[in-house]
Amino acid sequence: MSVRTATASGAAAALLGTCFLLPAAQAQATGTQDSPVVYAHRGASAYAPENTLAAVDAADDLGVAWVENDVQLTKDGVLVVVHDTTLGRTTDAEEVFPGRAPWAVKDFTAAEIAKLDAGSWFGAGFAGARVPTLTQYLHRLERNHQKLLLEIKSPEIYPGIEKETLRVLREEGWLDRAHVKHKLIIQSFGAESVKKVHALRPDVVTGFLGTPAVAELPSYAAFTDQINPSYTTIGADYVAAVQKLKGAHGKPLRVNTWTVNDAAKAAQVAGFGVDGIITNNPDIVRDATR
Repeated sequence: MSVRTATASGAAAALLGTCFLLPAAQAQATGTQDSPVVYAHRGASAYAPENTLAAVDAADDLGVAWVENDVQLTKDGVLVVVHDTTLGRTTDAEEVFPGRAPWAVKDFTAAEIAKLDAGSWFGAGFAGARVPTLTQYLHRLERNHQKLLLEIKSPEIYPGIEKETLRVLREEGWLDRAHVKHKLIIQSFGAESVKKVHALRPDVVTGFLGTPAVAELPSYAAFTDQINPSYTTIGADYVAAVQKLKGAHGKPLRVNTWTVNDAAKAAQVAGFGVDGIITNNPDIVRDATR
């Protein structure tokens, strides 16, 4: 079964309903001056298994241009797209490798992770979906003409992950002028990791995941372009305080908030003036804020 076929099958098809039938012209992919940019969190992860190519395609079918993902390093130094630092929740690693507890990503080679089923936990229609490498993920985004909000996950576990991430992005053409200017953001909960990315490639747009105190914002503005907080930690005053400052590229700091999955919350944070909303349900958020 192809990824596209799987994306529209089984339980996911019931969830999606008529969403895939929306004309492309009606789909808000990048936002407007009055509406926040919508980012598909781990892909359209309400409708397909998170961080898989199926979730990328689900976002594309919904007309969503920006996709968020998480990258980590395998034991042999390959970047893979997976959220948890362990493999148990979203793959069958415990069954395939029963003696390898706690099934940490860093303890498995890329070849071992490639054997795992990363779709069955979500629904039978996605059985056989794999954990993609970053390279495979970038190829799918390029095919779909999509954009990437890339999170460097748990950088404290993976020394050198920033340099390796930039190396893969460069090899795949994602550090050329067009991609850097219009199609790529790198973010992390680790301030030092964001600083490293900025130092290695000052031209790349970066984001810090968290809610720094207002008094601390100027220090973050020196190395990042975005402050990306949980929606539960912000209000209009905080968003305004962030946006008053200029970030590392001399433009006002932006605020992309997460993870907003229903229409009421989406309308609320849009009212706060956020620049973007990261969501598992990009269609619901788009419709509530345009």
